[in-house]
Amino acid sequence: MEYRSLGRTGVKVSVLCLGCMMFGGRTEPEDSYAIIDRAIDAGINFLDTANVYSRGRSEEVTGEALKRNGKRQRIVLATKVHGTMADDDPNMQGNSRRHIVEQCEASLRRLQTDYIDLYQIHRPQSDIPVDETLRALDDLIRAGKVRYIGTSTYGAWQLVESFWVSKEQGLHRFVCEQPPYNLLDRRIERELLPMARTYGMGIIPWSPLAGGLLTGKYSRNAPPPPNTRFADRQNNPFLNRRWTEQAFDVIEGIQPLAQARGCTLSQFTLAWCVQQPGVTSPIIGPRTMEQLEDNLKALDVQIGDEDRAAIDKVIPPGHMAAPYYEADFGPNQYR
Repeated sequence: MEYRSLGRTGVKVSVLCLGCMMFGGRTEPEDSYAIIDRAIDAGINFLDTANVYSRGRSEEVTGEALKRNGKRQRIVLATKVHGTMADDDPNMQGNSRRHIVEQCEASLRRLQTDYIDLYQIHRPQSDIPVDETLRALDDLIRAGKVRYIGTSTYGAWQLVESFWVSKEQGLHRFVCEQPPYNLLDRRIERELLPMARTYGMGIIPWSPLAGGLLTGKYSRNAPPPPNTRFADRQNNPFLNRRWTEQAFDVIEGIQPLAQARGCTLSQFTLAWCVQQPGVTSPIIGPRTMEQLEDNLKALDVQIGDEDRAAIDKVIPPGHMAAPYYEADFGPNQYR
């Protein structure tokens, strides 16, 4: 397992981050514990969850797994705050000081830990000044409840603005950003990745396998297999917008490259993401042990210059074939 610096910090994280969104939801607790143990045994030391995943159950299961295996001190544990935890209370959501401090305490309890290594703002919010958000996070760091802070799905300009506020007010700055990035949506290559490399910001992409579209399980001319994420796409506008003809043009163009490498489509596309300049640690989100094992094998795949040139012909740098950044965020915004 390779380890990389998390932005400009002294923390080293594995080049794969284990996303825990499925745990306590579609993945039963006992299976979740086994997946976490296997990931740690394979060298993964970076786990990512959020308070809204299964309304806290993901954090509970993740915390219980680390309590059972006794390996909390070896793990860089990340969680997030922003989404609603009570639909009937407008104060139980967003990036206000009140909500951040309250939810940090709740996440600490669910995770059964005294501190969160990386506390991330899950989405930007234009009607709350970033000053308020950063001050609340800074206070949590000074109280010893949070070690580092980050963001998810922020624009490059929003992050540069936050750096200015941190400098002006003497506050801890964001050390990493968690954007969507995969072979169906390469738009972060336009501004975000160059900005991150300039300012020394870590990049931990979510959905490197495009929510499963880049695993090879879906076909242009066949309905999605039952019990898969896209099986219910007609009732989910976010997923439905990603099921495009252009997406399948990319998938069909990449499959021969994976076959030539003797690996699965998911291994090839994940390896590409891991090896992209400026990327720290893509987040994998296995639902089963089989999926985890497949993801781990991506570390054995080397992407060469010829592969990159062929990929760029199929989906040019900075282009998008299916949208993973969304202009309007709804109840299903978090993947």
